Amino acid sequence: MDAEQLKRSSQRWMSAALAAFVEGPESYDFAVHHAGIATEHLLKAYLAGLHPALIVDGRHFDSLLHATGLGSHAVPLTKVRTIGLAEAHERALKLLPRKLPIDRKALEPLADARNGVAHSAIHDATQAEAVFTICLRLVDPVLEELKIEPTGYWGPYLVLHDKLVDEQVRQERVAAEALLVKARAMFEQRFGHLSRKERDVVLAAITSQPMITASREVPTECPACASQGWLAGEVGVVHTPDRIGDAPRELYLEPYGFHCAACELEVGSNLLIHLGDLSQIRFLEDDLYNYVGAEPPTDADGYRDR
Repeated sequence: MDAEQLKRSSQRWMSAALAAFVEGPESYDFAVHHAGIATEHLLKAYLAGLHPALIVDGRHFDSLLHATGLGSHAVPLTKVRTIGLAEAHERALKLLPRKLPIDRKALEPLADARNGVAHSAIHDATQAEAVFTICLRLVDPVLEELKIEPTGYWGPYLVLHDKLVDEQVRQERVAAEALLVKARAMFEQRFGHLSRKERDVVLAAITSQPMITASREVPTECPACASQGWLAGEVGVVHTPDRIGDAPRELYLEPYGFHCAACELEVGSNLLIHLGDLSQIRFLEDDLYNYVGAEPPTDADGYRDR
């Protein structure tokens, strides 16, 4: 549970992952497995640097005793139970909502690849590069947060890191632009023959309700046709003790998808970042029901806001 030890461990596992990656497809299983462990340890280094209790399984009391300096009353340290990659990412995402470019959905291929190799010796070699790039893009902002020099962490593989990230970004930008072109063509085909007044009436009718099945959605201007679309995401609560009153909180939406009924533009979490500000956190009105959804969000303690 030592942050410095976790940093060193992450760097060693990442070096081993990159060494396996450059060996080619026959070593991709080692590459994705080691990259997953390296990412987990780095996320835990960030969390443990804030407090060791943030990386232990909260259901295991002996682990909490060790994390709070009361290990003499607990089982040996080797029996401590800590969280896994997905939960470490979830906790870090809550603490760094504006800094991590990889959300819960985008993390899934990395977590699945790492777990598939670890538990079943199963992995998809054709997806290794994409999985590896998810890892690299998640690690970079955590390194910055921990004030770790990239040259020291990536070592001789820094050039490979840069090329993988640049290529992934290029592919995503091309894919995002293709979606916009297709959506604009669809919009023109549907509404190009209508007068402005007729078009406004039709658009008001078909864009008034969200189209994505999601926990929360907020109306957002479509980057393709400028109609009202819907941005879907998870709602979180940030406590703001400096506020006056009995409700010290702010609500925010962590976006993971967008849909426009007018031009049929549909964007997943991996491409949102390339479409203006669609991927940015949205702070919501204090009225808990000022967005789609019947259930208000819970705060960090699990209580429903009222």
